[in-house]
Amino acid sequence: MKKILEVINLKTFFETRNGTVKAVDGVDLSVYKGDTLGIVGESGCGKTVLSLSIMRLIPTPPGRIVAGEIVFNGTNLLSLDDDKMRNLRGKEISMIFQEPMNSLNPVLKVGDQLSEVARLHLGLSRHDAMDHSLEMLRLVGMPSPEERLKDYPHQMSGGMRQRVMIAMALACKPKLMLADEPTTALDVTIQSQILDLMNNLKSEVGTSVILITHDLGVIREAAQRTAVMYAGKVMEYCGVSDLFSKPLHPYTEGLMESTPEFGRIPEKDERLRVIPGSVPNLYELPAGCSFQERCPYVMDICREEEPEIREQSSEHQVRCWKYV
Repeated sequence: MKKILEVINLKTFFETRNGTVKAVDGVDLSVYKGDTLGIVGESGCGKTVLSLSIMRLIPTPPGRIVAGEIVFNGTNLLSLDDDKMRNLRGKEISMIFQEPMNSLNPVLKVGDQLSEVARLHLGLSRHDAMDHSLEMLRLVGMPSPEERLKDYPHQMSGGMRQRVMIAMALACKPKLMLADEPTTALDVTIQSQILDLMNNLKSEVGTSVILITHDLGVIREAAQRTAVMYAGKVMEYCGVSDLFSKPLHPYTEGLMESTPEFGRIPEKDERLRVIPGSVPNLYELPAGCSFQERCPYVMDICREEEPEIREQSSEHQVRCWKYV
């Protein structure tokens, strides 16, 4: 399959009063044409910073991309000047941000915000851009789309605002779309509708997707491949079926055991497992493996040397001394 995006040894650091925060520290991953790559992990593991790095939206200072490559369709995005990246962003690579209420302009009508994308990247007239916006709202299943064009964001429900964000992201039929927690704060019915919508649009428009979430149920439903992140690194990279049938990394095992199993009734007094401890400070990481203090299988070498991510099969990689 053709790779639409390849991230190679990407490092994004932030300078703080307490030291250097290695938010993304040597990440490697690939996204294939027409596929959805799920990125999962606890809050603070680097998922959002990774997506902002790909979009080149890291605030500088305090953040900076210090090493690596982001190769999109054969072009290293880190080598582009600001103007070329601005032309690419929104047209060929788009992003659905975590909270649409914070991403949409509260003082502009939804139609004006949608049409601005079409006018900027597609060169449409104001009238044609508004017609295009209406078409996109219909595509994402917005009820009464003609009326919604005249609404302000605060007049819409959370699910409607999320559909507006998806319509905006798909306005130019991008080759790659990044979705950062697209179902957060939505009720389960709307979550399911949004995921179905993204899957249908992916097949209709042909867009590849990076889906960032902490919800393993979302990963199971929407992704084909998964990267499990912890403390700025990818700990496990595999197909979704392998993730649920044979997780290898102790952190992935802990995530699975702390998630309720759909359709299974728990035994009396049975409790979900809790991963002990918390994510270490990213400016004060221990020597060796960053998961060592929370790992039930910790060995001496885990406290001395950091493991590299290694292939266990053709499509399954893990960063753990247990498998060396």
